[in-house]
Amino acid sequence: MIKTHVKTSSEYDVITGSGILDSVGSLIRERDSKITKALVVSETNVAPLYLDRVMASIKAAGIEAVELIYEAGEQSKNINTIVNMWNKMAENGFTRTDLLVALGGGVTGDMGGFAASAFLRGIKVCQIPTSLLAMVDASVGGKTGIDIPAGKNQVGAFWQPMLVLEDTDCLKTLPDETFTEGMAEVIKYACIMDTKLYDLLVEKKDQGIKIREDAELMEQIVGMCVKDKDYVIEEDEFDNGLRQTLNFGHTIGHVIERNSNFSLPHGVCVAKGMGIIIDCAVAKGTLEKDEADKMLDLIKAYSLPIDDAITPEDSVSGAMNDKKKRGNTISLIVVNKIGKADIVKMTPDELLSFLKKESK
Repeated sequence: MIKTHVKTSSEYDVITGSGILDSVGSLIRERDSKITKALVVSETNVAPLYLDRVMASIKAAGIEAVELIYEAGEQSKNINTIVNMWNKMAENGFTRTDLLVALGGGVTGDMGGFAASAFLRGIKVCQIPTSLLAMVDASVGGKTGIDIPAGKNQVGAFWQPMLVLEDTDCLKTLPDETFTEGMAEVIKYACIMDTKLYDLLVEKKDQGIKIREDAELMEQIVGMCVKDKDYVIEEDEFDNGLRQTLNFGHTIGHVIERNSNFSLPHGVCVAKGMGIIIDCAVAKGTLEKDEADKMLDLIKAYSLPIDDAITPEDSVSGAMNDKKKRGNTISLIVVNKIGKADIVKMTPDELLSFLKKESK
């Protein structure tokens, strides 16, 4: 079991390991003895697998528990689902000392955190991520939000959890494609900041997604990613500098995702975005082809794509509507050396030139 203590404006622990779900109630109670009620939010794919265990554990700790299950999928990540959460808590007399528990993947964590941030102007949230993507990225760092027609995560808030509980046993029940998309975020950390993680992924790449069958290895990988994200958010909690490097692949990936009407998984789109940026960096002359080939081979080794049919023009148009835009510039994350990411501020014309692989 790995414990990572996150020192942000509100400090908390991220506990990663096997068999944690049955201890959820006692771990919550240990963290805060004043909690009397908990709303456990989950979705139609995850709830049948884990909801009963989590509810039983919470109740055994002397906490009144109610549940809310929404229809799985990105299409549910909207204000209507959030309103349902608020209504459920209001109907059950929740107060500011009570808790929302987000049990599921990144969509559940993002929505649960956002609902908690606004209900009664802020109540506690415990994140229990069940997907690889959520464990290594979405559940840690306090970013919450929902989608609107104009874009992904356009409305939200920074709201740090009081506790993150990551049971790596949950990874065993993930569909292959869901595990695979989570590997995109793992590879992202390796490329932007963690050469030890990169070397480990290269060492195990012949196994591909079969690495999920090695419980100790997955605990190690998830723990490394959590510590990487912890370092970044402690340096830049509110996404004004270093934290932007976590967006490697996301600027273009989010556009691809939105253009697919969210039919393509987030991690797949991020992988495509990373591949496009790596390829353009080679054309620009800032990244050696040998380094690029190594990163592209690693992405492909874990069954992820490295390109997309999106045009440079569509990429720029979409990126300029992204929430990461500052004025008339976008901060593009470019890896020019494995283990180091650069934040490159570009105007729309500069980004278009970069994506068209024009030399200037």
